[in-house]
Amino acid sequence: MKATRTRVSQDKDLTRIGILVISDRASRGEYSDQSGKAINEFLSRAVASNWIAVFKIVPDGAASVAQGLIEMCDSEDCDLILTTGGTGPAPRDETPEGTRLVITRELHGFGELMRRVSLKDVPTAILSRQTAGTRGHCLIVNLPGRPSAIDVCLSSVFPAIPYCLDLLGARAIEMNPDMGKTFRPSA
Repeated sequence: MKATRTRVSQDKDLTRIGILVISDRASRGEYSDQSGKAINEFLSRAVASNWIAVFKIVPDGAASVAQGLIEMCDSEDCDLILTTGGTGPAPRDETPEGTRLVITRELHGFGELMRRVSLKDVPTAILSRQTAGTRGHCLIVNLPGRPSAIDVCLSSVFPAIPYCLDLLGARAIEMNPDMGKTFRPSA
């Protein structure tokens, strides 16, 4: 499946943000994806700098997730990839396994924080298996599939993302100050 783009520009200096939707039903066209749209809406509010979104929908399963991530990292040159779906305990929920197949380093703090903030409202958040990791200059963050949970989770971890991208040598992003303060240590 070919990725589609929004905010299309030929400027290779723009931060490239991948939105990878993992869903059997959405990949078959059985329903209109809402979680990828929720990520895009969050980014439209949170990112102050110019960026390009690269969308892709893949079916559940570790192999399809890994293939989608490799394409977005290596071929599409994404700096950040936000996945949605496949993080629960159901048999087809293999997003963390697919992510671990392609990352070089896992960043456990992302998943820990997302579960902690989600537990304030949803007692079943403990079942979520979100994680994050790096592949080259790309940061990959697994998000839940519910649009309302996406906003809660991204709001909690996003202040650390711009500095993480700096450390990885990715293209820089700036956070909208209305959405929170980006952390970058003072020199």
